[in-house]
Parts: sequence; structure tokens; C-alpha cells
Amino acid sequence: MNRDSPQDALEALIKANGDDYATLSRLVGRNAAYIQQFIKRGSPKSLGERERAILARYFGVDEAVLGAPEPFFIRKTSRLQLVPRLSVGASAGAGALTDGESLAGQVGFDPKWLRRLGVHPEKLTLIQVEGDSMAPTLSHGDDIMVDAGAANLPLRDAIYVIRMDETLLVKRLAPGIQGRIAILSDNPAYPNWDSVDVRQVSIIGRVVWIGRKL
Repeated sequence: MNRDSPQDALEALIKANGDDYATLSRLVGRNAAYIQQFIKRGSPKSLGERERAILARYFGVDEAVLGAPEPFFIRKTSRLQLVPRLSVGASAGAGALTDGESLAGQVGFDPKWLRRLGVHPEKLTLIQVEGDSMAPTLSHGDDIMVDAGAANLPLRDAIYVIRMDETLLVKRLAPGIQGRIAILSDNPAYPNWDSVDVRQVSIIGRVVWIGRKL
């Protein structure tokens, strides 16, 4: 048997507690050989749900120790792609998406769904929008998913997180000619930069998803 098998775990608990097989079998309402056969012969292959619950309470352990299956939500979570959420804002806040940024948590996403987005899963981060320069498309407090892998791809007309003069911004970019780009705000109350040398801009990544409170 494997070292961490439910049979080995139960036998260790019995020895540590000074119990015997027959007494525990009667405790769970089974014939006197039930526990011994489970441990020594693997029959039954697993403890019944009722028997497992009684023994777990008796020994003061989690039912998982005695072979309880993982809850569905744990199995499901283990298959999710965890995307780091950083403590940095973009639009009105200063900062940079680097290893030095503070991790505020992680959010799980279905890997198949991410693939449909056409993103680089290992290069995704979540940050928060600050300000309303991109309203109504993006609002203050929105979470945005940024694909840093897109920074190395040809620029396209889309919303990006960029850095200019040490300030992190979220803006719409439009490629121009002769190495120029337009930096646009969706909110007409804010100015646009119609022709900027692309070398003045550090492109952090493309915004591929937004989440917001209702």
C-alpha cells in the first residue's frame, strides 16, 4: 500500500490511540472483521461514507485522511489557470508591471476560455483602472486583464497598458506611419496625442478582458 493510503493512515491512528480492529468495527456498526479486512486485504476498497465520517469524528481528523474524495470545487480549482492580481493601477497612477509589484491575490480562469481569447496565459496579469479617461469603455475601479505577450507582437488598433514618463496609462493605440502612433482616450473630455514617436512609449501589454462590479 502507498504510504499515504487511507488504510495506512487508519492503521497509524489505531496504533497511536491504542484501539483494536474489532472495537472500531463495532463502533461503525459493522461485523468485527470489517476494519481489519479493510486495512489488511483492501476489502472493501474504500470506507463507506457513514463509516468514514464516524471514524473521522472519533479520531478528530479530516475525512480526506481516510479517503474522502475532494469536493468538486477543489477539483475544479486545481484545473484553473491562476492569473496574478497586482496592486497597481493604470490610467492615473504611477507604476510598472514588474516583478517588484505587490501581489494582491490570484484569480482562476478556465484555460480553454483563455485559449479562445488568443492570449499568452503565462504572461497575464490583472490590474485596476484608475480614473475615467477611457469611459465609457473602461470605468474607474474596473479590473483589466493585460497580456504582456502582446507587447512583442505588431501593434494593432486596440487598448493597451503603456508607460510614458514613468506613468502607467491605459489608452487606445492606433498605429500610424513612419514609427508614429496615436494615443487616444475614449472619454472626449480628455486629450488625445495624434502623433507620438513609438520610441517614447513602453508598451506593457494589450487589454484583453475587463471585469467590473454592477
